[in-house]
Amino acid sequence: MADDLSVDRRTSALLVMDFQTLIVDNYAADAKALLNRTARLIAAARTAGMRVIYVVVGFRPGYPEISDRNATFNGLKASGAFAAGAESAKIHPAVAPLAEEIVVTKHRVSAFAGTDLDLILRANGIETLILTGIMTSGVVLSTLRHAADADYRLLVVGDCCSDRDEETHRVLLEKVFPWQATLTTAAGLDQAIGARRSTP
Repeated sequence: MADDLSVDRRTSALLVMDFQTLIVDNYAADAKALLNRTARLIAAARTAGMRVIYVVVGFRPGYPEISDRNATFNGLKASGAFAAGAESAKIHPAVAPLAEEIVVTKHRVSAFAGTDLDLILRANGIETLILTGIMTSGVVLSTLRHAADADYRLLVVGDCCSDRDEETHRVLLEKVFPWQATLTTAAGLDQAIGARRSTP
């Protein structure tokens, strides 16, 4: 974990990924604590004037985005989960976006696959992505890999990520992510944002 983080709020964006009710309820470890930490981090980012961007899973009626060949998403199609307007697709109220904040809807695991996220980031001069999300082995891993190849600077807020498999979560944070990202905590990032905020 990095102790001397430097975060430029003007060129950084906090990505809040897959914090939807169904995902929080079924895949988050210690969901209440996770939501509390993430909510505080979002508040700190907003106070600092940093852009907060939400990423959610969602599908049109009839699920035209899902191929029969896609083993991961075929189950969602059969279950009716994450359909447009469904309760399961809504962002958890504890970390809900403000009216003016961007919500990117994805149809695959990565926040970048088939979305306009990269266009939005580049149009707003974003160079650093701060990743939070459920699951660590899903959206966080896939998004990190794509973002690293796209030359973004990456920070992963380890205690604002969660996975249903604690060992997988640990291995990714300790052994995989550090090759391409700086690891931090919600408290560490809040401190870095606060220090930058107090600098003239």
